[in-house]
Amino acid sequence: MEAKSIFQRPLWASLFALTAAIAWGWAYPLIKLGFAEFGITPDMTGSKMLFAGIRFCLAGLLILAVAQTAGRSFRVRNGVDWWYILLFSLMNTTLHYAFFYFGLSHSEGSRAAILNSLSVFSVVIFACIFFKTDKMTMRKIIGCVVGFAGILSLNLGGKESGYFTWLGDGMIILNALCGATASLMIRGLGQRVDVFVGTGLSLAIGGVLLVVPGLLMDGVLPRVTLVGCIYLLLLIAISTVGFALYNKLLTCNPVGKIAIYNSLIPVVGAITSCICLHETFYWKYAVAGLLAAGGIFIINRGKQ
Repeated sequence: MEAKSIFQRPLWASLFALTAAIAWGWAYPLIKLGFAEFGITPDMTGSKMLFAGIRFCLAGLLILAVAQTAGRSFRVRNGVDWWYILLFSLMNTTLHYAFFYFGLSHSEGSRAAILNSLSVFSVVIFACIFFKTDKMTMRKIIGCVVGFAGILSLNLGGKESGYFTWLGDGMIILNALCGATASLMIRGLGQRVDVFVGTGLSLAIGGVLLVVPGLLMDGVLPRVTLVGCIYLLLLIAISTVGFALYNKLLTCNPVGKIAIYNSLIPVVGAITSCICLHETFYWKYAVAGLLAAGGIFIINRGKQ
């Protein structure tokens, strides 16, 4: 019997998935802190795209450098597969994070973190639609209903804690749907190129596709400081570690089994945003977080 990869061993898979989820949770306050330090205001669309593009392009190049050092194969089977890589780059990086950065600049980090848990339930639903091995069950339906109830609860409590807005919540929802779609495409990516190389290519290409329009829209970094560069380096590290681990895990484990750990992202994001950004922690954030986590627990009970 062939020995299991370290990424398939339950203990290590859990540890790697937890690491990725916790890292991504920290991105919420760090992006807002980075915007403030670089002097990027909510109306500076080009600058936000430039900031995001630099982050992901450098993260992709770092992953490719590590892959080269480790002797990973850079071979892509044929020209058609490059189109798949480009599509994955657009979905996983360019569109995903264009929506994310726009939405986050018009929403509180803690609110955006919980709302983004929509991606977990979207993965479950999409997997049942597109993968024959994933069947919709009553357990999954109940879990999705509970989870969506948590997302809807964000709009309770009155104007003091925020109403739904298209520039804020709407963009975060589109970001979540792009992320869910990309999660389903990862296994196909791994069939066309080494998954670490594919991850590096998708981040680098997707980053360039953010930088170019950002520059065309007169995007600049108004001021560059040491603290701002530290925030940017931390975000690059989060992308490098998070995507490398998560993408590899999805190629050799059931999607739902790994996606469950993303329930930690809104919890970590909400807590760190309230601590680092001094945002008010409204009661509905706790309710939404508990319902979202409860829905994910229900979905992943028993066998995958």
